[in-house]
Amino acid sequence: MGISIDGQPGDPVLAASDGKVIFSGVGPRGYGNLIIVKHGNDLLSVYAHNRSLVVREGDQVLRGQKIAEIGDSDADRPKLRFEIRREGRPVDPSRYLPARSGS
Repeated sequence: MGISIDGQPGDPVLAASDGKVIFSGVGPRGYGNLIIVKHGNDLLSVYAHNRSLVVREGDQVLRGQKIAEIGDSDADRPKLRFEIRREGRPVDPSRYLPARSGS
């Protein structure tokens, strides 16, 4: 479970919530340049296909902080693959995104 968010190369990727970066680098096949942020004890946010990574493992991040730039690493077009995992299991990430303005 996850969502793809279209964007232009270089668009900022922002942390969904405060947390600690537990992975920043080349991910498994199909994820490209990957960042994983741990939030609390049982929640992870996953950001894939980045062009560049701004944060490193061990960094603390704040909600809305730029952590990467959208790219097409291991993808067919520039996009962000966004996933949320609770206790290691994928869950619907739309529940964790801010509401869009004008909706």
